Amino acid sequence: MKINKYVEDLRKKSAAELSEELVAAKKELFNLRFQNATNQLDNTSRIREVRKTIARIQTVITEKTKVAQ
Repeated sequence: MKINKYVEDLRKKSAAELSEELVAAKKELFNLRFQNATNQLDNTSRIREVRKTIARIQTVITEKTKVAQ
């Protein structure tokens, strides 16, 4: 249920807001990978969650571009 609400919120955002959120998620993923490489990351499942979040954002961006065409 939380995921559906999150996707609905993403669909309400503009393309600029989505791209900003995508950049932030990619930065977070980079930081998590860096922490994992240096054995500072406790919750490794967070990497998977962020990767799925990035995929969701990219999917919504693709949907918006196809509707615009």
